[in-house]
Amino acid sequence: MPEAVTALLSEWLVLSAILALGSVVVVAGVFVVGARLFPTTVQHSTRLTGEGKRRREIREYLRSIDEPFAENHPVCSQPVAFYLPKRDVAITFDARVYYRIQRSETHAVLVEHELPGVHLGSRLPFDTPDLALDEGTGVDPASAAFGVLGLPAGASVAEVKTAYREKVKQVHPDHGGDHEEFRRVREAYTTAKEHAG
Repeated sequence: MPEAVTALLSEWLVLSAILALGSVVVVAGVFVVGARLFPTTVQHSTRLTGEGKRRREIREYLRSIDEPFAENHPVCSQPVAFYLPKRDVAITFDARVYYRIQRSETHAVLVEHELPGVHLGSRLPFDTPDLALDEGTGVDPASAAFGVLGLPAGASVAEVKTAYREKVKQVHPDHGGDHEEFRRVREAYTTAKEHAG
């Protein structure tokens, strides 16, 4: 009797292994056919954020002041976002690179990802033309920034900070606000703080 039970168990094991393998093949086939019949399209966003957006803004700013530059250029064996060869100025987003270059003769400029490109001029070690009006709209960026915060032009730094805190509570994405509006308020805060009275 034990031989009959062993033979029966062997048959069941072989049969269940064949069924399991067959099931795997069928499921894999369904996925392959599904992928062919219903291909998924990957949506790539063309909207730039963070460093990509700042690079574009800095590129536009440097072109608007007719300053020649090279992107992703090595300075002191460190890659920098922008290098101004006529002025020997390196612009970087990386604090470690900034401190390494700062020890050399090249003038290093550290740019935060939140700094709008038009404000780079105040950080450069040479005089830059005053781009008082936004070329696209003809609007003074400082006045527009104060307007976004709901303040009159020339408000104090304390007023700017208070207005910013209140505005952020309304537009922050964690509180149901819009990412784009939040970014606009942060940029307005940076601009208004620099032009505060």
